[in-house]
Amino acid sequence: MTDTVNAARTDLAEVRVAGEVVPADVTGVHNPARTDEIVGEVALGTAEHVDRAVAAADAAASGWAALDPHERAELLQAGADALDPHRERLAELMTREQGKVLWESRLDVGGAGHILRYYCGLADELTDGVFRSDERGTVWTGRRPVGVTGVIVPWNSPVYLGFLGLAPTLMAGNTAVVKPSELAPLALTEVLRVLAGHLPPGVLNVVPGTGEPGAAIARHDRVRKVFFTGSIATGQRVLRDAAGNLKNVSLELGGNDPAIVLEDATVTDRMVRELVSGVYTLSGQVCFNVKRIYVHSSRYDQFVERFTAAVDELVVGDGLDPCATMGPLNNRAQYDRVVSLVDGARAAGATVHELGHKLSERDWDRGYFLPPMVVTGLAPDAELVATEQFGPVVPVLPFDDDDRAVAMANATEYGLAASVWTDDREHARRVARRLEAGSVFVNVHRIGASDVSMPFGGFKRSGMGRNHGVAALNACTESQVIADWIDVSGLPGPENFSGPAGAPGPAGVPHPAGAPGAGSAGAGPADATGGGDGQR
Repeated sequence: MTDTVNAARTDLAEVRVAGEVVPADVTGVHNPARTDEIVGEVALGTAEHVDRAVAAADAAASGWAALDPHERAELLQAGADALDPHRERLAELMTREQGKVLWESRLDVGGAGHILRYYCGLADELTDGVFRSDERGTVWTGRRPVGVTGVIVPWNSPVYLGFLGLAPTLMAGNTAVVKPSELAPLALTEVLRVLAGHLPPGVLNVVPGTGEPGAAIARHDRVRKVFFTGSIATGQRVLRDAAGNLKNVSLELGGNDPAIVLEDATVTDRMVRELVSGVYTLSGQVCFNVKRIYVHSSRYDQFVERFTAAVDELVVGDGLDPCATMGPLNNRAQYDRVVSLVDGARAAGATVHELGHKLSERDWDRGYFLPPMVVTGLAPDAELVATEQFGPVVPVLPFDDDDRAVAMANATEYGLAASVWTDDREHARRVARRLEAGSVFVNVHRIGASDVSMPFGGFKRSGMGRNHGVAALNACTESQVIADWIDVSGLPGPENFSGPAGAPGPAGVPHPAGAPGAGSAGAGPADATGGGDGQR
């Protein structure tokens, strides 16, 4: 067992199965702020690697599940403690591979220990309880692990989002195969390596790569559960692949999340700062970031003036530079998508306010840098409004009454999060209840607003199921009932079904025609007690 973080000059995200490195082809991981710089290498995992990882996880599953939840918590707590000394080094690595500014990387990497400790504190939730106990007998209920679980991780906040699936998976007694994104695998793989060193071999396995290992995890017959965070299109593929063995699937997909500034809201410095954070944190690459802002027409001009002035203070540059307040986008495909959406808005006649300051004019074109942008003069059904842009640009649109604001906010296939801004909190709650979103925040909408203890998930195409908190434990366990009947005299059975059809049965219930005791041919005890096909 070792807690030493890889000190090699080039970091490598390896395939690791039961604690052992498995050879694989590799490709470079580039720095989004300087795309000519290779930060490290990532293994290109294959379906064969997934087979080996699943076999190891399957072999370790019974022993891990057999541990008392508090014993598992002790091991996971030790792993969390072992990560603490390495947070700063791994945060710097995260910034170099992902692009985010350093405080965002510290939050991301620190999420591993924070989330592990939270779920360790839920051990009692996994202890059996008495559902009912009386003269008839005792009924217990409990949660049981589903088995081998795949955790498919996105590139925007790989450690934090990965552990929102992994921590409840392990705490609940499941073994895991984690698939990091090839676009930001390095810090996460190091975190997983350190944690796995405190767990029995095979409990935690890692297969980085492009699409192949993710698809193999979703299709694999011995994988019983998948946590996936990513796009709607990829989530649909995961769901189709998982249907082969009716896997339990949790999908946390995209969001096109509205913020609604009501007529009775006062446009304050705090509101403006909160919304700047809600839009531009991580360069807009957060699933539930603010993607659209609707402002009552009586507040619209004032809001746009103050909001654009605040956005103009952002400084865009290399996230390792302490002067930078916004980093680059993570990859070329995302950069091109945002540029295309902005070009489309301009072509439609919108005004695009390009704001902020370049930290280095010389290095600007070396990375996937974009200025923070505010777009006005767009139609409500414009593409930039209707879709998830996932970048540092936000449209701001006016509305005249609550009904119109709610209608525009709900006019999307997304339903992850939303926010309502007002001085009247009861007004906010009335509007919030009408919004088609899994989480609605009042006078806040940024990272941290959805606490790890709060259920989180989307309406419509923004996902399936709920993560965070006890909901995530429930999502990766099965409910089991243990019924110890002492007195079975009140249960239906063959001795109580002896009269003709229509005659009273137990407790005066008439015998149905064709039931045992009513002359049905071939009926036997299995039919009367629920063993027959189609009966319970």
